[in-house]
Formats: sequence, structure tokens, C-alpha cells
Amino acid sequence: MTISDIIIIFLKILIVHLALLTAVAYTVYLERRVSAFIQDRIGPNRVGPAGLLQPIVDAVKLLMKEDIVPEKANKFIHALAPAISMTVALSTIAVIPFGEKIVILGKEIKLQIASVNIGILYILALVSLGVYGITLSGWSSNNKYSLLGGLRSSAQMISYELSMGLAILGVILINGSFQLDTIVQNQYGWRWNVILQPVGFIIFLIAAFAETNRTPFDLPEAEQELVGGYHTEYSSMKFALFFLAEYANVIVSSCVIVTLYLGGYQFPYLQTFGLSQNWVSLIQIFTFCIKVFIMVFFFIWIRWTIPRFRYDQLMTLGWKVMLPIAALNLVVTAIIIIFLK
Repeated sequence: MTISDIIIIFLKILIVHLALLTAVAYTVYLERRVSAFIQDRIGPNRVGPAGLLQPIVDAVKLLMKEDIVPEKANKFIHALAPAISMTVALSTIAVIPFGEKIVILGKEIKLQIASVNIGILYILALVSLGVYGITLSGWSSNNKYSLLGGLRSSAQMISYELSMGLAILGVILINGSFQLDTIVQNQYGWRWNVILQPVGFIIFLIAAFAETNRTPFDLPEAEQELVGGYHTEYSSMKFALFFLAEYANVIVSSCVIVTLYLGGYQFPYLQTFGLSQNWVSLIQIFTFCIKVFIMVFFFIWIRWTIPRFRYDQLMTLGWKVMLPIAALNLVVTAIIIIFLK
């Protein structure tokens, strides 16, 4: 690997993460505006034109707030937990392809931070690590309500990871690869996996809501019962990291859903239009962003439409409904592939 390759990788990491953090900040703004529209309110509209500077003001406000740590909390773990949640959220984006390649000064640059042949396993591994941030935050706070929120989260996320993994296996069987850019390329035209795997798509989508702790699966927080749940004892930027990690997870989950099921960056038959590679890549990036925006909007829409489940309903859905359907979908997919060969 040459110095120029290292510089390119560093620049890709910098650009992608700056874009992601900016998108996270404005997803919070989008949620506040959309929820206001749904509830016939106005929403943030004072700071800047149409309230577009509100995320910047919120960040400054959180930075200036006092960081309060309970006297008997485990201070190291208390500080580490939000960092784990945010790091996991930011790391997952590394394997997501958002276009084919661009050519700059005769050098081809792949529009993906890391094209690894175990991309799906990398995502599943990070999803599994994400539960530690929430669980450790509840335990380290030395607060019964925080601990209950952390335990709820670990049970919920582990339960729905099983269904999510089985849903992804159907995609792997169809594409014969763990590599995300290969999966996107196999969805050329209208061969999107949402058409080939509709049941798997629905299961993965529901599991994504549970993994991101979004309504109707926000039992780890459940403000009416747990006074905020696992982040009850957090303030200032530590609370902000949990808050931003949730929205980062929403964006990254939307990216994964688009990549696995909605054709990724594919614009149907774009390569037949006779455009140059750079124009094709720019259209692919724009297409990918539009698809991700639609999925993020769907996450927000569902939050302000469907009420929260009871905990027994949540676990019943995960173990008695989704897991058997996901297993059956995998078996049926495998049988169909065997007979088609």
C-alpha cells in the first residue's frame, strides 16, 4: 500500500464521517419538524431560516451543560458506555458502498471505505457490540431504573438479532457472497432483494426498529416507567452521545436496508445511458442518498404513528412470531435455490 492509498483512505473516512455526523444532526431537526407536522404543531423555526441552525445551537447548549456523575457510579464505565455506543454507530458505515468508483487524475477511487469479503459479518458483529454501551451505562450508573433499562435493552436486542441474522442469510443464499458491493452489483436493474426476499425484508425492517430502540420498540427508555431508562443518570455531552448514537444507528440501519434489499446505489439500467463513469457515480451517490432519506423518514413516521408495545408483546413478537417465520423463510429460500440450479 502506497502513501497515496493511505491518504485516499483517510480522506474517505473523513468525508464519510463528516457527512454522517452532519446527517445525524439534521435528522434530529427533521424528526422535530415531521413530528410537529403530524401533531399539528409548528416545530423549531426560530434559529436561522426555517430553524435550520437549531442543531448547532443544541450542540453548543449541551457542551455548556454541567456533567453530573452519581457519587457511587463506576466513573470509568460511566464515561466509556456512551463512547461505545457512538463508536459502534460510526464504525458500521465503513463497509457500506455508496457508488461504484470515480476517476480523479487517472486514479480510480472506490466509493466505499473498506471493501471486505465479510461485510455482512462485520455489520452483525458491530450490532452485537452495540448492546454493551446501553447495558454498561445502566449498570455503571448505580441506579435501579437505569439498570432495568439496560437489562431490557440486552434482552430485546439479543432476541431480535436472531431474526435479523436469519433474514440476512436469505440474501446471502441468493447472492452467494458476504461482500456488500457484490450484493449491490447483483441487484442490477430491478433484481432488488426486496422483490426476491419480501418476507426477509419485512423481518429485517422490524428487527432494525428493535435494534435501534425506536418506537414501538423503545422499551429500554420507556419514559413513563423508567424515568428515561438507561441514560437517566447522564447529562451534558455524555447524554448527547447516546442521543446522537440513536440517530446515527437509524441512518446506518437505513443504509444497510437500502444496500441489502433496495438495490443499494443502483439506479435501474443507468449504465445503458452511455454516461461517463464519473457522471454514473454521481447519480449513484444521489440515488443512494434519496433511498436512505426515504427510509429515515419512514423510521420517523412510524415513531409518531404507532404506540409502544408492552414488554411481553415485544418478546412474544420476537420469539414466537418473527423467529419461526425467519427460519421458515430461510428454508423455503434454500429449497427454491436448490430446485432452480
